[in-house]
Amino acid sequence: MTEPAITPDLIAAHGLSPDEYARILDIIGREPTFTELGIFSAMWNEHCSYKSSKKWLRTLPTTGPQVICGPGENAGVVDIGDGQAVIFKMESHNHPSYIEPYQGAATGVGGILRDVFTMGARPIAAMNALSFGEPSHPKTPHLVRGVVEGVGGYGNAFGVPTVGGEVRFHPAYNGNCLVNAFAAGLANADEIFYSAASGVGMPVVYLGAKTGRDGVGGATMASAEFDDTIEEKRPTVQVGDPFTEKRLLEACLELMASGAVISIQDMGAAGLTCSAVEMGDKGGLGIKLELDRVPCRETGMTAYEMMLSESQERMLMVLKPSMEAQARAIFEKWDLDFAIVGETIAEDRFLILQGNETMADLPLSKLSSSAPEYDRPWIETPAPAPLGDIPDISAMDGLRALISSASYAHKAWVWEQYDTMVMADTVRAPGLGAGVVRVHGTDKALAFTSDVTPRYVRANPYEGGKQAVAEAYRNLMAVGATPLATTDNLNFGNPEKPEIMGQFVGAIKGIGAACAALDMPIVSGNVSLYNETDGQPILPTPTIGAVGLIDHVDNLIAGLPQDGDLVLVIGDTQGHLGQSALLAEAFGMELGDAPHVDLDMERRNGAFLCDNRQLVKAASDLSDGGLALAAFEMAASAGLGVTLDTDDIATLFGEDQARYLVACSFDQAEALMVAAGQAGVPLAHMGRFGGDSVTFGKDSAPLAELDVIYKTAFGRAIGDA
Repeated sequence: MTEPAITPDLIAAHGLSPDEYARILDIIGREPTFTELGIFSAMWNEHCSYKSSKKWLRTLPTTGPQVICGPGENAGVVDIGDGQAVIFKMESHNHPSYIEPYQGAATGVGGILRDVFTMGARPIAAMNALSFGEPSHPKTPHLVRGVVEGVGGYGNAFGVPTVGGEVRFHPAYNGNCLVNAFAAGLANADEIFYSAASGVGMPVVYLGAKTGRDGVGGATMASAEFDDTIEEKRPTVQVGDPFTEKRLLEACLELMASGAVISIQDMGAAGLTCSAVEMGDKGGLGIKLELDRVPCRETGMTAYEMMLSESQERMLMVLKPSMEAQARAIFEKWDLDFAIVGETIAEDRFLILQGNETMADLPLSKLSSSAPEYDRPWIETPAPAPLGDIPDISAMDGLRALISSASYAHKAWVWEQYDTMVMADTVRAPGLGAGVVRVHGTDKALAFTSDVTPRYVRANPYEGGKQAVAEAYRNLMAVGATPLATTDNLNFGNPEKPEIMGQFVGAIKGIGAACAALDMPIVSGNVSLYNETDGQPILPTPTIGAVGLIDHVDNLIAGLPQDGDLVLVIGDTQGHLGQSALLAEAFGMELGDAPHVDLDMERRNGAFLCDNRQLVKAASDLSDGGLALAAFEMAASAGLGVTLDTDDIATLFGEDQARYLVACSFDQAEALMVAAGQAGVPLAHMGRFGGDSVTFGKDSAPLAELDVIYKTAFGRAIGDA
């Protein structure tokens, strides 16, 4: 097949600027072949090279005594004691999910699971953070149904419990939804597998499913804005098969246990290209591939298509030659392809052969190390105007505004479509705070949460970045877990716009400050830029996924309040209403500054809660919706009413940080008051659980009436009640 001529239009279609193409010419000293152009495009796009974000990602704290492996591998690895490690990462599948919601979300789950088990871990938990446009937008219900079905369809069939996450709605996501997928797995700390190839002349082995044309150009598509050609991008979305992935997991873990693996890498973005280049580059080696040996499910595939296909459920491995027969037998037993498709070479070359032709011959190290790196100009986000007066509203109408909105309504419609109990180790399923999974065969447990408040980040990127980490910290502390580490999924608009780059820089600075102060290093993550449609950016959405350790399940805080229990608030309440959920949902106002995050106070108040967990029956962090929403959610989960001794709007709905709602018996509350006085921690008695009504001061409504609103609003919002 004759390859097309390299033209300026073709270069632009591959997401390469004229300056970047000139750099390619300098590197190879000639015009690239069409396949080579595709390889450079795949390796140098934003999704794979992080060319706009590297400078700032390097400023994040990534180390600590608990960190075994930080960013740079498929996932982060953190020590949890007893010779065990938790391996986890969060990654976006935003653009594919907007184009084809079911497969986009499903393959996002599949990809993040492979990132975890390619390091030798058995997946034990999944989460997802989803951002959609306003429910009334004509495309939103279709996206919500497709994405949720895709997440559930893949995760349920694969057999991993979905234990947490978040779902939000905002007009800024009308043209660009966000699907951030998280997975965590367990492995022995001394049996972690890495991607760096080693040894010359070692066989490079293709594992898993066959290669097709699905997903060709997907990584490049993910690094561009959307416009009115969006439907033409549908072929760049991959198709997933969770049953094949389950077999691939079992085959890979069996293969790893056999001792045959030198290095292994999943084929994710940019498929065969990215996996081969990363393995070679990390090991200081070249790679030769013979494409005639690649298992294909379609006929007549070109070198370009094979190198850039993002077909799912595939891995690339460097194998110990003496163990080829044993390794092949394992994959044949699992009915998966096993093909030696190349070898490691001493020269710094990425050599691609098809038939009798050389389709690409490039300096391998330059594909990664010489990728462009930009110091994009940025403008600091201006300080927001003061909030000023807000419209009058009664306390109960404020609560109704929140619980009837899709963003704050009960999310059972979503998580009831997920298998939350598979593997039988889930201790706390979705619904109220962090999810918790027992470490199988031990008394330990791991807690998982995902958090960000995009309104805060847009108003004040630095404080919003801090708050995302702080809220994740509080969600872990509220179940009695010691925070270990975080993974980030940084979703922003076009970084070539200085105001968008300013949001990114401010958020990174805030995230870094919080991670350092709270001992929660970033060990893995993903940057997703160019989330814009027709020039309209999403809200800046730096999602923080966090993992915490509970040393014994008996120390879990996961009870429910009982009739007569007191409502206490740990932390100082000033009544901050700027950028609050109340203003957004009740009045459509997004005004004022984000709440300030005092990281010393976060640490002090969180430690106080965990140190006194024996005095607490139930706990929840206070964030969006403040005390009113948290108290209602806790009461509704227990089937009890709740009375708060105030109807002051700022006290009820303010979103001051470093605060927890706790439920205690009278005797426990007395002891907790004494402990708080000794520790210098603010602790306020705010009311009591019990009865069958929700009462704020003199304002009251039946719990049953509010509960119906709360539990049906999500389905109604997307036309599925």
